[in-house]
Amino acid sequence: MPKILLFIPMYNCEKQIVRVLNQLKGEICNYITEVIIVNNRSSDNGESAVQNYLCENDSNLPVSLLRNDENYGLGGSHKVAFDYAIENGFDYVIVLHGDDQGDIANILPYLKNREYENYDCFLGARFMKDSKLQGYSKFRTFGNRVYDLLFSIGTGHFVYDLGSGLNMYKIDVLKSRFWEKYKDNLMFNYCMVLGSAFYKHKVRYFPILWREDDQVSNVKMMNQALVVLKLLGSYILNKKKFINGEHRDKPIEKYTAQVVFTTKK
Repeated sequence: MPKILLFIPMYNCEKQIVRVLNQLKGEICNYITEVIIVNNRSSDNGESAVQNYLCENDSNLPVSLLRNDENYGLGGSHKVAFDYAIENGFDYVIVLHGDDQGDIANILPYLKNREYENYDCFLGARFMKDSKLQGYSKFRTFGNRVYDLLFSIGTGHFVYDLGSGLNMYKIDVLKSRFWEKYKDNLMFNYCMVLGSAFYKHKVRYFPILWREDDQVSNVKMMNQALVVLKLLGSYILNKKKFINGEHRDKPIEKYTAQVVFTTKK
C-alpha cells in the first residue's frame, strides 16, 4: 500500500478540531499511515484539546502535534507538511482542514479503489455535480462559481474549486518544490491551482460535502476577491514570470515546526 500522510492544519479551531479527530475511526484508518496536526501559533486552547483527546482515546494511527516556529499562515503550514512528507518518504499527502467543514469520508471510496494513483492532484470540490453544501449562502456559492469559471478560462481546463479543505497530492510532483515561493496566506491554494496548470499536472476533482455552522472564517471577502483577480491576471499576462516569481510578502528560508506531542512509539 502507498505510504499516505494526513496533514491537518489548525488555527484557532479549538471547538472543531476534536470533531475532525473523531473522523479518524474505522475503515479510513486502513489507508492512512500517519497523521500530523500543524498548529499555526493558535491563540486558543486547541493544543490542549488535541492532547486531551489523544490521551483519552485510543488511536490506530500514529498522530503527532506540531507547532510552527512562527505564524506562517495556512500556506506556510502546507509547506511544513510538504517538507515533512518529502523528508519522511511518503508517497501521498492528504490535506484535511482542522475546522471540521470537510469530511475525510468523502475521499474513502477513492482510497479503496486507488483511483487517486492515476493523478498528481486529487482535489475535493464544493461546486460540482453531486457536491453538497450545508449552511453556505447562495451569494458565496455564486461568487465561487464565477471565480471557478474565470480560472477555468485562464488555465485552459475545468476548475471546480479553488481551494477546499480536502485535497490529496502525489509527493513526486511536490519534490520539485514549485510551491515554495507561493503565498503563505489563504491564497496558497489558488497559486497551487495555477502552478498545476502550468506544469500540466494530472488533476482530478471529486465531489464533497461542505458544511458551515460554528466555524469562524478568516476571509475578508471583498479584499480577497480583488486579490484573486489580480493573481489570475498576472498569471494570464506572463505565465513564466508568475511561476518563477516570488509571491511571498516575507520570504522564509526554512519553514520549521516542533513536535509538542505524539502517539508515535
